Amino acid sequence: MKIVAVSQRIDDYPDRNERRDALDQKLSSFLTECGFFSLPVPNALSKKRERQSGVASNELESWLKVFKPSAVLLSGGNEVGSCIDRDCTEKGLIDFASMRSLPVLGICRGMQMMATLAGSSLRKVTGHVRTRHVLQGGVISGEVNSYHGMSVDSCPSGYKVLATSEDGEIEAIRHEEFPQEGWMWHPEREKSFDTRDIQRVRNLFSDR
Repeated sequence: MKIVAVSQRIDDYPDRNERRDALDQKLSSFLTECGFFSLPVPNALSKKRERQSGVASNELESWLKVFKPSAVLLSGGNEVGSCIDRDCTEKGLIDFASMRSLPVLGICRGMQMMATLAGSSLRKVTGHVRTRHVLQGGVISGEVNSYHGMSVDSCPSGYKVLATSEDGEIEAIRHEEFPQEGWMWHPEREKSFDTRDIQRVRNLFSDR
């Protein structure tokens, strides 16, 4: 199976002086169901370190070149801007994928990260936490879960909207040039994985 590089959330434990990367096991199970291996990406790799020569190096790009992922998935969790090192990791992942035309899927916060990097802003939204929506727009249809308190304010530059919620919030986007999509729902949080989501992932990650 092909490898998918997956970004991780950051959890702080100040009483233990620990800052941990974390990934929902169900997301790895979902990717396995889709036919891919998940490769969690350490957030510390995005930090630029000084070599002995004094030249800054980016360990994330070197790490990705070793493992050669076939696709990238930006996972949910953490608000954009709350963990700068995670923001840097995901920017690096998107840049790496774009330079190589690798597929990218952003889930919830992942889609928000894609949108903000493309120039859109985020705003608070009500009625989107622990609920469900019927997607509108026709490109992507069906009922999906919703766990987000922030919404993408407008379609980011270079993207098109694939689906909205009943109240008009953007629920899915796709890049007009690269094989990159963003979904505001969590396919891994369904009691049983939706066959439509599985097929969408397979189609996207095969789009190279």
